[in-house]
Amino acid sequence: MYMPCNKIAVFCGSAKGKNKDYKNAAISLAKEMAEASLDLVYGGGSIGLMGIIADELLSLNRKVYGIIPKKIYDWEVGHEHITELTVVDDMHERKAKMAEMSDAFIAMPGGIGTLEEIVEAFTWLQLGYHHKPCAFLNVNGYYDHLIQFFDSMVVEGFLKQNQRDGLIIAERPKHLIEILLSKTL
Repeated sequence: MYMPCNKIAVFCGSAKGKNKDYKNAAISLAKEMAEASLDLVYGGGSIGLMGIIADELLSLNRKVYGIIPKKIYDWEVGHEHITELTVVDDMHERKAKMAEMSDAFIAMPGGIGTLEEIVEAFTWLQLGYHHKPCAFLNVNGYYDHLIQFFDSMVVEGFLKQNQRDGLIIAERPKHLIEILLSKTL
């Protein structure tokens, strides 16, 4: 099912990670999104890869929508200079709002929260709650072990091959955006 793509949810770390390639990938992804006239929906933070991609898209005159739980906002990590920051009660409400606002999902490197968010979006796709593409920006093989695990799920009969094949996996932001747009136009 094809649908227009205007806003991309990007799940990524509230940390920068140890490798500078993660920061560079966030900047590059923002540039590719801006070039494709895509806006950002993200977790609303001002720190880590979240802050980097938000700041870069803002500098490129794109809209940035953040959804942040009150508890995290109270830790003073909410980004106050984005297009729109929505404070919600909890993580469940955050993910539902992000899913509602977005036309596709991308996971950049991040921690357990990033993993949980993209896997939930993939689960909703598998169950038919949405038909929006799910993608991994696999910087320096960051998600290689997870991808192998998905392949193992197929072998063991817990994930259908066509569902696994529907995941977009790319190492470069430009390639990822090209594939994503080909699935949504």
